[in-house]
Amino acid sequence: MLGTGTSHGVPMIGCDCRTCRSTDSRDARSRPSILIERLDAPDSAAPSADNVRNILVDTSTDLRAQALARNVRRVDAILYTHSHADHILGLDEVRRFNVIQQSGIPAYADARTVVDLRRTFAYVFDPGTPQGGGIPSLTLSTIAGPFCLGGFEIIPVPLLHGRRPILGFRIGSFAYLTDCSAIPEASWPLLAGVKTLVLDALRERPHPTHFNVSEAVEAAGRIGAERTYFTHICHDLPHAETCARLPQGIELAYDGQVLEI
Repeated sequence: MLGTGTSHGVPMIGCDCRTCRSTDSRDARSRPSILIERLDAPDSAAPSADNVRNILVDTSTDLRAQALARNVRRVDAILYTHSHADHILGLDEVRRFNVIQQSGIPAYADARTVVDLRRTFAYVFDPGTPQGGGIPSLTLSTIAGPFCLGGFEIIPVPLLHGRRPILGFRIGSFAYLTDCSAIPEASWPLLAGVKTLVLDALRERPHPTHFNVSEAVEAAGRIGAERTYFTHICHDLPHAETCARLPQGIELAYDGQVLEI
């Protein structure tokens, strides 16, 4: 779990609430992102289509700090959930991985996100921009259904983020569903048998584009995973106090947490 916070991050700028001033490291939440690592892939092998060890989900605003804090030295592929600022604005940091790996990195997103990325980072995808270590090297592909990356089968899970369709992802028995306010009926079968779930739960109060805690608990109950971790958390939810009152098998995620699947 590279980042588990809302778009503002926690602590928030100019806020003196208990969570923002907390000394519990689990209350410090950077912008949402995860790194999925395949432990049986050879660490020394160069990245390739057949050797995918690390998959980054979203290039969050805090990618540089997250990579330094968690010693991330390799990214073989990137999955994008959607194109809101907190999920894409770290894209420029990808250039460091390009230099380390001496290769471009494939990135996958839905059609709208591909368009948004090309517009937001026009200089990156403009053939006229001088190439080299100064700009990221990414190859964008549009997700049209399940696909494979090395030994990973990636199953996109359509979600609703307010009115906007976005994607969650399922890999094996794991599902990552951030920034969602509703799960369409057609998506529920894609989550059958999930054992480890990471799910959006912004705060206690209702929100137009995110699950609140009660809605997330209800969705988690319907999915029936053995373990559920809430993410995209704002400063309304102090870690220890919130976890103490959540149902068994459900807890808040935190930055730096490692889940073995």
